[in-house]
Amino acid sequence: MKFTSEAQLDDGIVERAFRLGDVPGILWMPGSTSSSPIPLILIGHPGGLGPLRARLVARARGAVELGFAGAALELPWSGERPGSDSAQQARAELRAAIAHGQRPSEEVIDRLILPLVERAVPEWQAALDALEAVPDLGGPVAISGGPIAIGTRLARVEPRIAAAGLFAGSYIPRAIIEEARDVTVPLHVLLQWDDAGNDRERALELFDAFGSTEKTLQANLGGHTGIPWFAAEDAGRFFLRHLTAAR
Repeated sequence: MKFTSEAQLDDGIVERAFRLGDVPGILWMPGSTSSSPIPLILIGHPGGLGPLRARLVARARGAVELGFAGAALELPWSGERPGSDSAQQARAELRAAIAHGQRPSEEVIDRLILPLVERAVPEWQAALDALEAVPDLGGPVAISGGPIAIGTRLARVEPRIAAAGLFAGSYIPRAIIEEARDVTVPLHVLLQWDDAGNDRERALELFDAFGSTEKTLQANLGGHTGIPWFAAEDAGRFFLRHLTAAR
């Protein structure tokens, strides 16, 4: 991993851009640290570090206010990374089905989501390997956000993950539901009840499948971007419970 720039935001947060091979990323840390290793929240997002910068910085501020660091990676085929013709075609077919009031086929969902999971999860694991060497980092790790299929796979295969706060805001392959049965970390799942870009019934099926003995589903009325302000506070309390207890 190579850090390419560093800036101090107006509230004292240190923002460091980095590259992990050809994958861009950003690390946000408190401007001053204690003697204890700082827990890390992996900030998931739908892709596009540049266009999503304001939202990502807001989420990073929330993490730092809790005493944590935050990190985001650019998703495969997003932002400045090379695109994928097959992913673009699958996305077009999925959107066309939704526009016609139809449920996208399982084949289209698999073709869009599974290659993304297969590529993104090893990249996150490689990022964790590199971030462990950053001074002051080294505490427990959590996932926050989506896509939920990536978070589910990462929580299943990565033993450094202590908790997962996931956003059910994208379509979910049936294979990921089967994998969810092996996920045992504490979970906080956010579901927007009227999200047109999400299969509500599949999201509920995924939540039911998770093998965790502690799991919470927070469902709120509203669409994909209509998340109420208090949902972030609830997620923050979840991370405080599990990241501070795991130190």
